[in-house]
Amino acid sequence: MRIRPHEEPVPPRAHPDALPWHRPPDPAGVDPAILAALLRRHGWQRRGGAAGRYGRWTPPGPAGAGTSLLVPESRAYPDSDDLLAEALDALARSDTPAAREVLICLAVPSDEIRWWRETPSGPAGAASWGHEEQLRDAGRQLLLAAALATRARAGYHGARHRRAATALLDHVLVGPAAEDGRLTAFAPVAVARPLAVRLHQALHAAREAIDYRRATGGMDAFAGAVEAGVSRELTEAIGALVRGTEGAGVAVAWAPAAGVPEGCAPGAEPVEFSPGDLPVLREAAARYLHEEPSVPVRITGAVVRLRRSGPRGEGTVRLRVLAGAEVPHVRVTLDEEDYRIAGHAHLVGLPVRVRGRLERRGGFRRLTGASGVVPVQVDEAERDRLMKSLQENLDFFEEACGEE
Repeated sequence: MRIRPHEEPVPPRAHPDALPWHRPPDPAGVDPAILAALLRRHGWQRRGGAAGRYGRWTPPGPAGAGTSLLVPESRAYPDSDDLLAEALDALARSDTPAAREVLICLAVPSDEIRWWRETPSGPAGAASWGHEEQLRDAGRQLLLAAALATRARAGYHGARHRRAATALLDHVLVGPAAEDGRLTAFAPVAVARPLAVRLHQALHAAREAIDYRRATGGMDAFAGAVEAGVSRELTEAIGALVRGTEGAGVAVAWAPAAGVPEGCAPGAEPVEFSPGDLPVLREAAARYLHEEPSVPVRITGAVVRLRRSGPRGEGTVRLRVLAGAEVPHVRVTLDEEDYRIAGHAHLVGLPVRVRGRLERRGGFRRLTGASGVVPVQVDEAERDRLMKSLQENLDFFEEACGEE
């Protein structure tokens, strides 16, 4: 018998220089209409050109005075390849964010997720020291909440699906923060569109639930919003984005090359939140934590730590989960007999199987009511692998299990 982890394997990360983001787009593969759509989205202005043949585009802001791109309207224009090559070269040489973002979306068709915070500025528009850090932290929380919602609908995820959701974020590129307190994430359509779709739907559902609560005093809308991806993690992320600001917002723009996903609006408006929403967000987060039920499970795991206060009686065991639950580790309190069985299994390098309820308290890292501990037979190769893994990574496992 071979035990495989419950979570999907995480693919190894590519070296940064090998990622498609770092390769300039091939002019032969660029659709002029998509390039024009991206230029318009990122603030470039069309200022003339030969109608039906090409357009002249200038970048936003003062940089537009002496710079322009000639972009053919279609491949039917005789010099379209040359014009596209020159336009892409000019974009690559430009140091403006508007140019870099267009190139990123051409290199890898991506949905764009933008979030911003409106904070009181200091002299000459200076921002506080921690503003960009708060902007990034809140944005990552939003993306992680959406990634968790692509794995399961739950009011509180805790440690469940965390590994797979974090792996999904590895495919998302985040640009530098703009001077106006904005940050953009690029979610490749091929692997991360579900994340962008779920975030788009969850934000709108959260906004509607907040409005319903403030208008009627009822929290019922938050229960239905779970199906759209709203959770404790999302409400806390929105709170982190809004806290300490005069307002904040999130907008999702679909990749022109991939079109609008099913069930989503083509030109969705940004979803905005204000400090007045914070009490409702805190109330919703507490409600989700309280109402998410414990889960009956039968877990197979490798024993990585044993502890009890004396030579006899019950003790605590920490398991690295191999199957049966969506968390990496759990802590289990066992009676004397089950503790003895777990200890023997640990010594001979065998995993154990145990029944119980995965408790929401502590983030679904604790198994209560545990019973029926039995060793699980595995082949020699699997036993050797488990023993080697435990010996090499024991410190890591103990550290990971300690967050309770």
